[in-house]
Amino acid sequence: MKAYNINRFFLALSFSFASMIAMAQATRTWVSGVGDDVNPCSRTAPCKTLAGAISKTATGGEINILDPGGFGAVTITKSITIDGGGIIGSILSSATNGIIVNAPGGLVTIRNFSINGAGTTLGTNGIRVIAVKKLLVENCTLSNFSANGIDFNNSTTAADIMINNTTITNTNGGISYTGPSGSTGAVGFTVIDGCHIQGITTTGINIASGTATVSNSVISGCGTGVESKTGATAHLSGNIITNNATALKGPGTITSAKNNSVTGNASQGVTPTVVIQQ
Repeated sequence: MKAYNINRFFLALSFSFASMIAMAQATRTWVSGVGDDVNPCSRTAPCKTLAGAISKTATGGEINILDPGGFGAVTITKSITIDGGGIIGSILSSATNGIIVNAPGGLVTIRNFSINGAGTTLGTNGIRVIAVKKLLVENCTLSNFSANGIDFNNSTTAADIMINNTTITNTNGGISYTGPSGSTGAVGFTVIDGCHIQGITTTGINIASGTATVSNSVISGCGTGVESKTGATAHLSGNIITNNATALKGPGTITSAKNNSVTGNASQGVTPTVVIQQ
């Protein structure tokens, strides 16, 4: 009987401890250049790094930036929003990935951030996406990476990806997308809209598999502007593709709404299939 009571006591204690941890996580947390990760990440006692704040932020919550500063690389493993607000939060990620997203089933937003891989050794990827359900990257600047500004590589799980009003410069690859193939409903969607991709060593936008729509974006100074590999599809609308060694590259499908400006490139490359606007 005593052993039974002791077991019940420790079981109750463990549940109580788990509840305390859950209660300690806030829906909204804050980081500051003069913060400290031992703080609760409240507005009046902010954390110093994103990694310090993410463990104290509830699933579906939001991390906000109080003032300019460098807030360190971070791995996202749950639904969360990281927002620099009007401040533009900064991550310096020499020799590593700036942000890793590995949140199966997660809803993730990364907004108003500058991610810089500069240093003795360049950063690897600005944002590396391993798994996610929905991802929004908005109003961000990514530069100085030895691999890609944004790298999405998951050919088995459907995801909705939106990259909006984002600038990528001085990277080996701009946006690299390897997604599931099949019907749109089965694989989610990928939209790259209003972006500026410039000074890319290899390919500005590389669709390795799956389907992506690229609209209202400027792609210039790249080895290849847009590439669609075997079995992949890139839909182009309202873009300026200029001053690249090769504008468009196959052998995958590239369609054009006949409203793209593809001029001033050393080589046109493949000719896209024209689709009628409705």
